[in-house]
Amino acid sequence: MTEIALYDLDKTITKRPTYTPFLLHAAWRHERWRLMLLPVVAASVIGYLLNFVDRGRLKEINHGLLLGPRVPAETIATLAESFADKTLAENVHPQAIARIEADRAAGRRLVLATASYAFYAVPIARRLGFDDVIGTGSQRDENGAILARIDGENCYADAKLRMVDAWMAREGIERDAVRIRFYSDSPSDMPVFDWSDEPIATNPTSNLRKIAEKRGWRIFAWG
Repeated sequence: MTEIALYDLDKTITKRPTYTPFLLHAAWRHERWRLMLLPVVAASVIGYLLNFVDRGRLKEINHGLLLGPRVPAETIATLAESFADKTLAENVHPQAIARIEADRAAGRRLVLATASYAFYAVPIARRLGFDDVIGTGSQRDENGAILARIDGENCYADAKLRMVDAWMAREGIERDAVRIRFYSDSPSDMPVFDWSDEPIATNPTSNLRKIAEKRGWRIFAWG
C-alpha cells in the first residue's frame, strides 16, 4: 500500500508562523515604505478578531497593504526564495527535518498541506525535500504577476481537507489505496486528523494535546 506523510507547515515544521514574517521580509526588500502601513495591518487584525472579516479576507487585505495589489512574477519568486533561505536557517525545528527524512527513507510520499500561500511555501518545501505542496493559491494577472486575491479557498480547516481530496483526485490517488500519516499542531486541522489513518499531534496546542491524549494519538513536542 502506498503511504503518504502529510505535514502542516506553521508551528509544525517551523518554530513560528510564516505568513506575517514573509510579508515583512518581502515589504522590506520590495517597497519598504509600505511598512508605514503596519498600523492599518494591526487594525485589520482587530477586525478579524471581532469577526468583521474572515481569515482569507484578512490575508488578502494584509497582502495588499504590505506587498501591493500586484507584484511581478520574477519579483515574488526572488522574495520567496530569499524567505525560504531565511526560514530554513532560522525557523525550522531540527526534529522536523529528521522526521521528514525518516518518512522519506521509509518510502512515504511527502506532501506539505498548509494555509500559507503556495508561492512562498513551495520554495520552503523544495528545500525540505517534499514531493508535493497543497497551499493557498493566489490569483495572477495576464502577465503572471501575483495579485492580492486568493485563488479558490484559503487552505484552512475544512477547506484544507477539501483541497487535499482535490489534489488526490488530480493525482489519481484512491483514498482506500493509501495510508496517510498527518502531522499538525492545531485543532483547526481536526477535519484532516479525523480523515487520516495515523494522526500525530505535533507541537500541539493545549486543546489539541487534550484531544490527542483522549484519543490515544502519538504526540511529538519539538519546541
